[in-house]
Amino acid sequence: MVGKKRLEEILNNFSNARIAVVGDVMLDDYIFGSVDRISPEAPVPVVNVKKETFVLGGAANVLNNLNSLNAKVFAFGVIGNDDNGKRFLNVLEEKSIHTDGIIIDEKRPTAVKRRVIAQNQQLLRLDWENKANITADVEDKILEKIKNNIDNIDAFILSDYDKGVLTARLSSEIIKLANENNKIVTVDPKPKNHMNYLGATSITPNRKEAMECLEVESFSDEEDLTAQMFKLKEKLHLNNLLLTRSEEGMTLFGNDEAETISTVAKEVYDVTGAGDTVISVFTLAKVAGATWFEAARIANTAAGIVVGKMGTATATPEQITEFYDELYNS
Repeated sequence: MVGKKRLEEILNNFSNARIAVVGDVMLDDYIFGSVDRISPEAPVPVVNVKKETFVLGGAANVLNNLNSLNAKVFAFGVIGNDDNGKRFLNVLEEKSIHTDGIIIDEKRPTAVKRRVIAQNQQLLRLDWENKANITADVEDKILEKIKNNIDNIDAFILSDYDKGVLTARLSSEIIKLANENNKIVTVDPKPKNHMNYLGATSITPNRKEAMECLEVESFSDEEDLTAQMFKLKEKLHLNNLLLTRSEEGMTLFGNDEAETISTVAKEVYDVTGAGDTVISVFTLAKVAGATWFEAARIANTAAGIVVGKMGTATATPEQITEFYDELYNS
């Protein structure tokens, strides 16, 4: 347990932390409307649009989480030379997120997921994306930006949505640079790319992702799960591994011990983006002076907040303090 005074000390240090996020940034576009008739042209509903909103998605949701937690945030990623790219940069600039590391690639569109929603039901999703790996030239541009800013960065979060930005070369070069400069690197991995993250500080897979990394179909019991997680930790040469386990909470696998933290969500409405919140708070709390176990417990509390909200939500330090106090110190 983290005492209230200790928690407040860590949260107060969030504003001094400088976190870089590298990964597959995108925009989530929500179109809200109503349906009261079927089209005469085809058997599909006609949506009368009432409102359209844009929110940060993919790796950019990690940026949004960190921004809500008062950290200084540096964005590294790729967008297209298009209206959605301009819209994306405007959102970052409005939040005072550093955009110098965002590379414009003329050959790629800005990644967008557009959802059409009516009567509280999602009717359709349209995706604009290019999942091919970025070119060596774009890799070089991102690496140059990182090298120019590394003295102003305390930790890196690599947010992999498997859209081509976190290539094997780019990932390994970032980890090498971070290790040479004593910077933390945490990774939210895609299983097919997990070997790209050899030598990172920590990864934060969910149970399914961990099984895919290990190429196993299940864990026979808790003892088997623990042994397999330590195996994955050693395989990737990690300092620790944080396994998120849905209703079972999360488990932090350190040097020689594993600590399980029970889930704290009161009600679960939407788990969308919960993993982004976990890695954001986990990394930020460590930079702010927490131990890794304290960081995991605070991240678990933040996840309990966001799953009680609809959509890709975030938590603030004030909400974490209030919820944590309700859970542990009442």
